[in-house]
Parts: sequence; structure tokens; C-alpha cells
Amino acid sequence: MSRIKKVLYILLLLVTTFSYCQEIPPIQIFTPQDYNAEDQNWSVTQSQDNFIYVANNSGLLEYNGAYWRLFKSLNNDILRSVRAVEDKIYSGGYMDFGFWKKDEFGKLLYTSLSAKRKFSIQEDEEFWKIIDIEGYILFQSLESIYIYNVDNDEFSIVKSESRINKMFKVNETILFQKEGEGVFQIENGIETLAYTSPILKKDEVINIYDFNNKLLFHTKEKGFFLSSDDDILPWDIEGNDVLLNASVYSSIRLRNGNFLIGTISKGVIELSPTGKIVLKIDQLAGLSNNTVLSLKEDAAGNAWLGLDNGINILNLNSKFKVYEDKLGVLGTIYTSALFNDFLYLGTNQGLFYKKVGEKKQFKFIEGTKGQVWTLEVLKDALFCGHDKGTFMIRNGIAERISDEIGTWVIKEVINQPNLLIQGNYKGLYVLEFINGKWKRRNKIKGFNNSSRYIEFVGPNEILVNHEHKGIYKIDIDKTFESVLAYKRIPIGKGIKSSIVSHNNSVLYSYKEGSFYYNKTTESFEKDSILSALFSDQNYWSGKFVNDKQKNKLWGFSENEIIFIEPGKLSKDPKINKVAIPGDVRRSKPGYENVLHLDDNNYLIGGANGYLILDLTQDFQSLNTIFLNEVSHNSLHNDYKLVNTKDEITLENKNTNVTFKYSVPNYEKLAKSKYQYRLIGIYDTWSEWSTDAEASFENLPYGDYSFEARSITGTELSENIVSYNFRVEKPWYLKPLAVILYVILLLTIGFLVHYFNKRYYKKQKQKLLDKKQRELEMEQLDSQRRLVQFKNENLQLDIENKNRELGTATMSLVKRNELLNNIKDQLSRSKSPEDVRGVIKMINSNLNNTSDWKLFEEAFNNVDKEFMKKIKALHPSITPNDLRLCAYLRLNLSSKEIAPLLNISHKSVEVKRYRLRKKMGLDHEQNLANYILEL
Repeated sequence: MSRIKKVLYILLLLVTTFSYCQEIPPIQIFTPQDYNAEDQNWSVTQSQDNFIYVANNSGLLEYNGAYWRLFKSLNNDILRSVRAVEDKIYSGGYMDFGFWKKDEFGKLLYTSLSAKRKFSIQEDEEFWKIIDIEGYILFQSLESIYIYNVDNDEFSIVKSESRINKMFKVNETILFQKEGEGVFQIENGIETLAYTSPILKKDEVINIYDFNNKLLFHTKEKGFFLSSDDDILPWDIEGNDVLLNASVYSSIRLRNGNFLIGTISKGVIELSPTGKIVLKIDQLAGLSNNTVLSLKEDAAGNAWLGLDNGINILNLNSKFKVYEDKLGVLGTIYTSALFNDFLYLGTNQGLFYKKVGEKKQFKFIEGTKGQVWTLEVLKDALFCGHDKGTFMIRNGIAERISDEIGTWVIKEVINQPNLLIQGNYKGLYVLEFINGKWKRRNKIKGFNNSSRYIEFVGPNEILVNHEHKGIYKIDIDKTFESVLAYKRIPIGKGIKSSIVSHNNSVLYSYKEGSFYYNKTTESFEKDSILSALFSDQNYWSGKFVNDKQKNKLWGFSENEIIFIEPGKLSKDPKINKVAIPGDVRRSKPGYENVLHLDDNNYLIGGANGYLILDLTQDFQSLNTIFLNEVSHNSLHNDYKLVNTKDEITLENKNTNVTFKYSVPNYEKLAKSKYQYRLIGIYDTWSEWSTDAEASFENLPYGDYSFEARSITGTELSENIVSYNFRVEKPWYLKPLAVILYVILLLTIGFLVHYFNKRYYKKQKQKLLDKKQRELEMEQLDSQRRLVQFKNENLQLDIENKNRELGTATMSLVKRNELLNNIKDQLSRSKSPEDVRGVIKMINSNLNNTSDWKLFEEAFNNVDKEFMKKIKALHPSITPNDLRLCAYLRLNLSSKEIAPLLNISHKSVEVKRYRLRKKMGLDHEQNLANYILEL
């Protein structure tokens, strides 16, 4: 496995060493998935509204700067050519050619010019080139040239027995090449042979140019040839070394005079008018494909590349050039420096360098693997602050001069030319120049905090910024050996904050704003101008870069790079903005870096390469916004397109409206953003957004005016698109509905009056009926009370009878007890004979049945049904048994019953036993309970 890794590493080194390295214009890439069509793109044109149209294998592609649309060709065949002329888009494909024109809804409709004509298209004939000239449109196939007169809708045809390779327009003259014959021209609709040089017969001509009043022929394999008085001679240029090794498929001349050449396998090449290679961009350098089938320079100077797989845009006039580290060799660039004609890049992967102007890969400096935090050119030497320490860089060699890890920054010491101070992970250190060499001298004692940013505010006074702890003011002794005192300055702290010296003052910036240091009060005071630029929603990083050579202060907001210069005629600073968002410039927040290269060119480090910013380049955007489409629908219906030029009135149910708009801006690093508002409901502008569509749902009735505008870079669009429309009132608010409401209201009023009258009449009758019922109820209540009174009297009678029964019963019990006591005493008398008469009289009283009859009568008054019920249930019981049952019904015990029956307690138990048997009760069933429950 280790061998494989070594081989891959060697191959990577070879690729990075020998590949063609250069800063190139930004490239915008569209894949077939982006434009939702097939891969091959044969021709590109631009319409008068600056929209782009591409002949694709799937049909005609339209790009308006915001989104792509595909229009299928006739019979879904491949389109080979396309040309915009006025308001029409002419196209040619398989056995057909014609034009496309937008209808009132903004949709392209196709009209065939070859169908239903007197001439017939040959079998398998395809049309590869379209040219417009003097009111004529020419369609070229490999067999013929069809000349269409736009005014009279008639055709003339130039046929050829030989293959027609290509057709060209040079100085309002039509030239074309016949294979094996030479180059012809068309005059008055007739072909004539113009150039018969052997090279023009043998090699395919890709394009022909007017070059210094001569014709310049660009061939497929042999390069350029220049016409002379009587011959065609090779154009001897520097770029032939490259061109003669490339097979050319397409070629155009740019407005700046340069030639742009598309090859079959080596990407695109740009030549200067003198034949020098300006650019050479292939797939390794950033193209999505190396075969360039078509080229087009648009109105803004961008070069469109129709590729064998996809579409690319080269922003040739961009303010920026891009160096992209596709292989990940460099890593994230933290710092950069120019020294002795070499460009040095310090990254998270080490230190790299190359000679300025060389188109070669950067070389790695051995021993510097790891994070490079700073590069400083001081005292005619290049210092490298590294995670591993401090290095001196000489001729591509790194010499370590300090082993103290984590060197953030290196500064000159005021008034001590032989000393440098550096901030490290663990405090401050001093470098000293001794015997022609810089070496670490000492650590400054008394301060151990990480010191990423340090600035002098006096010969021995330093400000140190720590992102998490804040800003410290440190007083150091004159020998820079130890800290005399330090204190924390009361100001907010935050990550990505920094301090920088600018115009003899120290500037501190973090999320809450930007502040200048006041030496008198030893405090920071807010700078309102800078705070407005770099705080709140605009905040990206507090990192500032001071360009001492040009006296520029560079800062970075979320959407812009901003540089501030002194005002020329006033004390107010001049603020310049370069509109490039943070996610596009791909810089690491808090580690932004800017390096002045030359004149007005600056290097801006990023996460996978760098940008070269040219401040002299004036970006010209196509900054007109177009309203492309208006559609509406109801809740469950599909969207319906409407005429963007006519105001419409929507039914109240069709209250969902969508607007699509765009700016034909094709600059990769200067994206267009949009704002919109709907006057009538949302009168304020929306937030800026890259979305080129606005939808409104469930709009209430009323008059509306939709408006949209754009901003590209820092420039607002030249116009504001608007569209007026109305949403109808719902049917229930229309005049007819209002009349119906009035009629309905009157009808309801009449009905209310009528029903009220009936209601009150019924209510009167109800009241009378109610009074009658109340009288009846009062009578019933009186009767109920009378019955209740009688019942209460009866209840009182019952209670009285109960009391009488109880009294009678207890009287019997007490009397018999008394008599039994007397009997017992007399029985114990010594002369029984004397008392026999008394005993006999007492016995007669005890057996007297009149008391029982009295008791029985009282008992029946209380419980009339008991005697009948028990006799019915048990016919065999005797009157004595009934007497016992009555006493048990009164819940008397055997002891209480014995005196009433004038028998003993045991005799009562015997009677109870006999009674149970007569009643047939179970052994477990209680006799008293049974009688009580009857």
C-alpha cells in the first residue's frame, strides 16, 4: 500500500510541476444537469435583449442570467446553428431551418422556413452555420447555401458538388471553403473562386479575419496564414509552438483584437494581435471539458464556450483573475509576500513560492510544512512566522532563527533597529541582529497570553489583542527584557477581531464596530464611518489589512471588499467597494490577506487559491432588468401565462400571481441580486436576494403594481420593471350583488315585521295560557297541600298508635314482672296456705286474655298486613304462635317475651324452635330476621 501512495505522490508532483499554471479569468460552468438538456452545444448567439441562445442536441436553450429554458426543436432533432437577428432567433438543424420568435407571453414559437417550399432539403442534410447580411439570412449545410430574402420571403440556393466546410462573413463579404477547391466568395448571389492556395484546398479553414487590410486564414491543423498580393503565407508567430500541436474546431476574434481559439482536446487558447499566448485554459486549469465546439463574445466581453459536454463562460473583462488550487497542494492562504521578484504564499500546509510572471506551479519550501501565520519583509529580509517557530527565507531555503512555537506576527521595534518583536502562542519574544544574523534573544517576562496582533503606541508601549480576552496595554522596559505593567482596556471582545496601525493610529474592529485608540485617555473611541461598513448585518470579519505602499486600509464585509483611501480634497476618507461576497471570494474569516503586487493589482488569498484584483478594470455589466414571465392560477389549477405588456384583471379566485425576472449579467464574481415590491399591499422593497422570482398568494381584491429592480456589484439596474394588474371584487361585492343585498334586506325587514307581529300575538296567547296554567297549578298545589296535611295527620295518628302500642306492651311487661315477683315472694312464704288465695288470684290475672286482645288491636293498627301475610304463608301456626310472632315483629328478645307469655326464658326458646319447624326455616336462617323482613 505504501508503494501505491509513493507512486501517486510522484504522479501528483509531476502533474503539479509540469502543468501550465496561470491566473485565469473567472469561469462559470453549466453542466447538462444545470440547463436540463443534452451535453453537446454547437453554436451560441446573443439576442438584442442580451439573452443567450445555444444550439443544443435537445433543441434551443435560452439563458436570461437567472435560469435556463429549453425549447424543443422540430421533431426533437439536434440543432447545429443559431443566430439572433433583430427580434428573431434563426436556427438550423437536421433537414430543417427557420426562426423562433416570442409570443405575447414571452414564450418562443418556431416557424420553419424550409417547409412547404419549392425546393427540397436533401436527405440527412444539416445546417451548420447562419449569417445575416444586408437583409439576407444565409443557411449553410455541407452541400448548399440557402440565401433567404427577409423582405420578399424568397430563396436562392448555391449548391456545391464538393463539401462546403464553413461559411464566413468578412467586411460584408460572404466567403466559404469548398473542400479540395479553395475559398469562394458570393457576389450578387453568384459564387466565384477567390483563393486557390494549396493550403486552402487541403486543410479545413476554421475562420477568416480582416487583419491589417489583409485576410488572415485560420486552419484546423496548420495554424494561421496571411494573404499577400499573390500568395498565402504562414503567419510566423510565437504562439505557433502551441497552435501547431492543437486541432482547432472553433475560432473568433475578440473586440480587443485578441484571438480566441477553441480546440478539440486542449481547451481554449487566447492569442494577442501579435501572436503571443495570452491564456491557455484546459480542463486541468478549470474548464469542464477540453473540446470547444463553439465560441461567442457577448456584449459585456464574456466569452461563451459551447463544449462537447456543457457550457462555460470566461469573464475576460472581470476585475479578477483566479488562481485555483484544484489539487489541494497549497491549501488555505493565510499570508503572502513579494520579495526579490518572488511571490511567496503562506498557507495552512506550508510556505510556497514562484518567480513573478512565471506560468509554473508554486514550489514548496522544505522544512515549512504546517501553518504559516505571517510573512514580513523587514530590514531587507523575509521573515516567516510559523507554527513551528520563526524562519528566515533566503533563495527558497528556510532557516530557523527561533524555536519558540507559534509565531503569529513580527514587528520592528521603535528606535531600536537591531531588534524585532514577535507575538507567539505564549507571549512576546525578541529577535536580535548579531554578527549579520537574526536570532532569538529572549522572552519578554511578565506576559504569557497569546499575542496574535500587536501594535506599538509608544517606544515601549504595546497593544496586544486577544480574541477571547480582549485588548491589553503593555509597558515594557527599555531593554525589552520584561513587562513593567499591563492592563486590560475596557472594550468589548470577540472572535475574528483585530488591531492594525493605520495613519499613525491604532484601529480595533470587532462585531460591535470599529474603534480608534486615543493615546491621551488610553481608551478606544468609536469610528462611525467604519462601524457602519463593518458591523451588524455587514459583519464578516474584524480583520483589517494596511497597505503602507498605497496608504489603503482594506476590510471585508459580508458582500464586499472595501478599501479606504485618504480624501484628496477633504479630510473625509474615500470609500471604495468591490462587490464580491464572502462565499464567492472564499476567504477564511479572520485570516483575510491582501498583497499589493504592482500598479493597481492586488492578491487576495482564499481557501483554495487566490484572486488577482485589478483596480483599473472598470466592470461593465449588462444592467437592465427584464420581466420575463407573469402567470397566475387559482388554488387547484395550473399556472396560466399572461401577456407581460397588457394589464389584466384577475377573477377573485385567481389570486395567486408569480413574476419571473432577470438581468443578463454573466459575471461569475458579481452576481445580480433582486428586490421587489407589490404596491397596493406590500409597499416597501423586499430584502436583496438572488432569487429571480416572486410569488403572491391569496391576494385580496384591489389594484396592484408589481415592481422589481436589481443590483449587480454596486450598481443598481438602469430600470425598474413594473406590471399593473387588478384583482376583481368577489361576486358577493359586485353591484348586482349589492342590489340583491338591498332587496334581500327589505324582504328580510318585511318578514321580520310580519313574523314579529305573529310572534307577539303568539306570545300574548302564550301568556294567557300560562296564567291559566298557573291558576290550575295553584289549585293543584292547594289540593296537594291539603292531601299532604291529611297525610301528616295520619302519620301523627300512626305515631300515636305506635306510642300507645309501645306503652301497652311495656305496661304488660312491667305488670307481669311485678306479679311474678309477688308470686315468687309469696311462694317463699312460710305459711303457703295463707297465701294460696293470693297466688290463685294472681294466676288468674296473668292468664287474662283481655290484655292480649288490647295488644293485638294496637298491633294491627300499626301493622295491619303482618297477621294476614304470616297466616297466608304458614296456615298451621296457632294463635299462641301468632302472639310470639307479634312480639318478635316488635324485635323483642326472648327474655322480654317470657314475662308477656308468663313462661320461662327456656320455654320461649322452645316455642321459637317449634315455630321455626312449623315455618320450615333452614338451620342457618334467623327466625327474628325472617319475621322482620315480611
